[in-house]
Amino acid sequence: MLAPGVQFDPVPETSKPGLSATILHAWQAGPQTDQLRQQLAAMQPGQTFVMTIPPKPYRCPPGPYERACVVADYLKRNKPGSRVLVFDANSGITAEAENFGYAFNTLYGPSILEYHPLMRVASVDSASRTVTLLDAGNATHAVKADVLNVIPPHRAGAIVQTAGLANATDVPYAAVDVRSFESTLRPGLHVIGDSSKTTLPKAGHVGNQGAKICADAIIKAFNGQDPDPAPTANSACFSPVSSTLASWLTAVYQFDTTTGNMVIRDQVTGSTAATEAKAPTTGNFGKMGTWFKTLMSDTFA
Repeated sequence: MLAPGVQFDPVPETSKPGLSATILHAWQAGPQTDQLRQQLAAMQPGQTFVMTIPPKPYRCPPGPYERACVVADYLKRNKPGSRVLVFDANSGITAEAENFGYAFNTLYGPSILEYHPLMRVASVDSASRTVTLLDAGNATHAVKADVLNVIPPHRAGAIVQTAGLANATDVPYAAVDVRSFESTLRPGLHVIGDSSKTTLPKAGHVGNQGAKICADAIIKAFNGQDPDPAPTANSACFSPVSSTLASWLTAVYQFDTTTGNMVIRDQVTGSTAATEAKAPTTGNFGKMGTWFKTLMSDTFA
């Protein structure tokens, strides 16, 4: 069983295309997370934080929008006149569009936070903290930042790449049978979590669900049985939009025998789409901690 997470595609350096840019992504917990925090703390009033969002699928669909919100909240309270500019390679907000749209447009507004979809990173000048972007018409736009946070495109973890298992035709991830997470290329090898190519979102709660589906299938295989023909998974997360407010998202996925994919299909409510909170609230912010602790306790039990 392989679960190496993701690795990040290099972002070209503007002045030296053969080299990778040295701008923080901070999309993997560790030193870069602390470094980004330090850069934000060192910002002066009136300065600009620029972040980019890679094309999907990427780790944690709501994550970049959460970051944009909490940074905007921090700057609003601590660095008067500072702004957040968000450039998204996707056509729009990919998760919790209603709540993040409210946060971007109403909670913060263009004087604090600007959101620009369909803007792809072409290169970065690390020395001047300038990112060159391509719009939908491939016109270039150079944007200078005081703090620049470029989240690069993702691909399956290194061991999956080295083993030649990243065989999905459209994205650099491992194609799997989602009933067992067994590689479609190498029987007996299972790829779970962010490295697998499925219709499930690459999120922590879903990683927990996928691991359980995979473990159940392996136990059945040891006993000469087929995997569950119709596994179910659910996705749930709470998303902070400020230091006191949070929203939530939930969906139930069922295996579809026609397509071989997991599709949103709630047998109780009949819903075929993810459900999000009606509005961010302080109550949701409090529940967020309980959800996280419960998920971590179950995952690492």
